[in-house]
Parts: sequence; C-alpha cells; structure tokens
Amino acid sequence: MKTILVVDDEEKIRDVVTSYLMKEGFRVLEAAAGNEALHSLQNQSIDLVILDLMLPDMDGELVCQTIRQFNSVPILMLTAKASDNNRIKGLSIGADDYLTKPFDPREVVARVRAILRRTDDNHLLADRLTFNQGHLEIDSLKHTVFSHGEPISLTPSEYKLLLALAKYPQRHFSREELVDKVMGYEFDGDIRTIDQHIKNIRHKIELDPKKPQYIVTVYGSGYRFTGVVK
Repeated sequence: MKTILVVDDEEKIRDVVTSYLMKEGFRVLEAAAGNEALHSLQNQSIDLVILDLMLPDMDGELVCQTIRQFNSVPILMLTAKASDNNRIKGLSIGADDYLTKPFDPREVVARVRAILRRTDDNHLLADRLTFNQGHLEIDSLKHTVFSHGEPISLTPSEYKLLLALAKYPQRHFSREELVDKVMGYEFDGDIRTIDQHIKNIRHKIELDPKKPQYIVTVYGSGYRFTGVVK
C-alpha cells in the first residue's frame, strides 16, 4: 500500500483529498504546516507528497527545497498561483507535477497514480550505465546518478527522463515521446514541461550547461542523448 502525505493548511481540502485517496486504496497522512510535513518525512516511509504552496509557518516552495536536500520522494504541488512562471519555478525547485486550485479531486488521484507509475518504472536491463569514460554513471538498481564521481540529486521525473534518453544514445526523441515516457499518456499539461526538466538535468550533470555533452537539443523537435558508452 502506497503512503501519501497531504500537506495543506485548509482542513476541508485535506479531508476531501484524503477521502478520495483512501477510496482508491492509498494510506494517507496529513500535515497542516511545513515543519509538520518535514517531521513526517524524516520519520516515516512516504511514497508521494501532495504539497500546498501557501502554508502558515513556511512557504511551500521552501518546504519543497528542504525536502530535496534529503529525500527524492515525488512531489505534486497544489497552488492557487496559476501563472506559467509559478509553475516553472515549482518544477525548477524539485516538484514533479503542478496542479492549480480549484481542482477536481479525481484529477488529484489521477495525477498521483501517473506519478507513481512513472517512478515505479525505473529499471534497466543493465544495472549500471557508464558514459564518457566514467564521468557519468547511472545505477538503475540503486536509482543513483554520479557525475565526475559526485552523487547527483535528481527528482523522480528528472531521473526518469535522463534514464529514458540514456537507454538509447544518439536516438532522437520528440517532446511528445518524452512526455509519454516520463509523464505518462494521461498527461494533459504543457509539453514544454520537458524543457524545464532538461534544463534542470543539464545544470546538475553538465560541466557547462550551455554546451551540453550529454543531452543536446534537436531544434524545433526534441532531444538526443549523446553520451559515449564506456
């Protein structure tokens, strides 16, 4: 049974989301504030966090950033901030998906299921992939990534995207194909979300993100992984 942590200071929202998730067979924990959520994550095994951005004790974006310092758990952000800039900022600091209020609780459940399917489907036939004379390593059993010997912290969506590209070096993927592989075919958001994830990955694994050695842009179309297998 997957455990979901619902973080929102509005009790009515927590009650509705919790009710729908429990009907679908999830175990649900609740938190009304950021510090309470961080305490739960440090002391319990949690499979996904539903995180509101407007919390009484600390900004939800800060909660997200803090979580990313010690945990790669998937994060679905809930917010009344509907602008593209806020969505992009949320993804850039480590969120895996973004849903604006008001929302249909059935969509929350669908997003949760889609994210969990993506994060569960992270296995390669080879346990470890190594590129560019060992400068980049991806271990599919431990779900770890190393760049020049240093561990790299990727969100589940970033890891899934890097893995999808690295499995097929030199193959061109359209944004639509990558959305299907990483977000799932149910995803009905902006396919440019992929661009933000690529940007995040480049900043983490490339020596010079402006001159990438691993993920290059196929202009007007998509991306290609150009790392050389060791």
